[in-house]
Amino acid sequence: MLDDMLDYLEHLREQPVWQPIPQEARDLFRQPLASEPLDLAAAHDTFMQNVLPYAVGNAHPGFMGWVHGGGTPVGMLAEMLAAGLNANLGGRDQMPIEVERQVVQWVRELFGFPESASGLFVTGTSMANLISVLIARTAVFGSSVRQSGIAAGQRLTAYTSASAHVSIAQAMDIAGIGTDFLRMIPVNDQYQMDVDALERAIAADRKAGMTPFFIAGTAGTVDVGAIDPLAALAEVAHREGIWFHIDGAYGALAMLAPDIAPRLRGIERADSIAFDFHKWGQVPYDAGFVLVRDGALHHSTFASPAAYLKREARGMAAGSPWPCDFGPDLSRGFRALKTWFTIKVYGSEKLGRVISNTCALAQYLKQRIEATPLLELLAPVSLNIVCFRYRCEDADRVNADIVVALQESGIAAPSTTTIDGHLAIRAAIVNHRTNASDIDALISATIKFGEAHTAHGQTS
Repeated sequence: MLDDMLDYLEHLREQPVWQPIPQEARDLFRQPLASEPLDLAAAHDTFMQNVLPYAVGNAHPGFMGWVHGGGTPVGMLAEMLAAGLNANLGGRDQMPIEVERQVVQWVRELFGFPESASGLFVTGTSMANLISVLIARTAVFGSSVRQSGIAAGQRLTAYTSASAHVSIAQAMDIAGIGTDFLRMIPVNDQYQMDVDALERAIAADRKAGMTPFFIAGTAGTVDVGAIDPLAALAEVAHREGIWFHIDGAYGALAMLAPDIAPRLRGIERADSIAFDFHKWGQVPYDAGFVLVRDGALHHSTFASPAAYLKREARGMAAGSPWPCDFGPDLSRGFRALKTWFTIKVYGSEKLGRVISNTCALAQYLKQRIEATPLLELLAPVSLNIVCFRYRCEDADRVNADIVVALQESGIAAPSTTTIDGHLAIRAAIVNHRTNASDIDALISATIKFGEAHTAHGQTS
């Protein structure tokens, strides 16, 4: 099984990025509960023949849909070690928690946070955003809000950009505050949050008797990879006494890249940061993270008084506070190990070079598009995301067809988004395996399929 997976990773370029799933493969996983044992080799053969070829393909260098990390053999092997150990990192006095605390310390150093800051591995940035909203709620009402809830008439308002990830709204929903109280602030021509519009929205809400409590800036927006003006947002949050959160799902780890890190100026002033090691950090899924400046407030938002979680000075119940005191999960996998291995084996400098290279490839793709009359760039290229389209009549329909054709060809797998009302081909370059030949293949295939979908390749 180990040899098969190493062979799979070694020969990725010989395989399609993605391919449609045949019905017979689906049918194999629609069978009733098995009562009899199956030989391990037979089960593995089913996996090799019917699962491995039909994954989404984000390990492949031609995968450019959404922002998915590529993983590494080192992370895969670390995941095997963690699975064999089968540690529950909810609590207790155990060395795996010390490994997680080591990564927390590294993250503090990376973002310039104090020793009193807390951090926690979670499933992903969506969960980290929710945790941050809940901590900000506690900052307003105190920990008693956990028992009494938000009283009628106490209306909180939050602010994020119109380009922010949907998980910010989802966090407002789950926290019981309501999406009606999330203000979607317009963006400028660089797709960054408009700071003047933010200040006007805060002033209007205060005048209406509401309590502004949460500003979510974005480091690497989901559509085009824009970075909000983080330093200016930090100033507004400080002046207004509002919690400043940064959704840095993938973009926050640009702090590892010396040539890109200066563009994140202001991130060190955040009250909380959410990001994923499983994106630009190349750690296997899942490995999300939340970093909180006020560790005591973070603790008071989630710590449980349950009797069976009683702490002691010695024995297995020592080592308090435990990770379960900083989030909603009592059962937690050993996500820290694959992250620790990735950082230790590759080093922060090499991981930073990977990040820089993906941004350089995005600039190369931009240059190829601008040099090709049949193609049109639709948004500025800030980091590693490039939005473009094939020029033609009925461009939205044709470009949607092109993306499907690209995916089904197995050559490249971009996704789509909408930019200023136009459907765009969206290429997110995240994988450390991607190189210029993959960009060239995307360009060539886009033109080929575009010409196939138009009459003799005539442009408008």
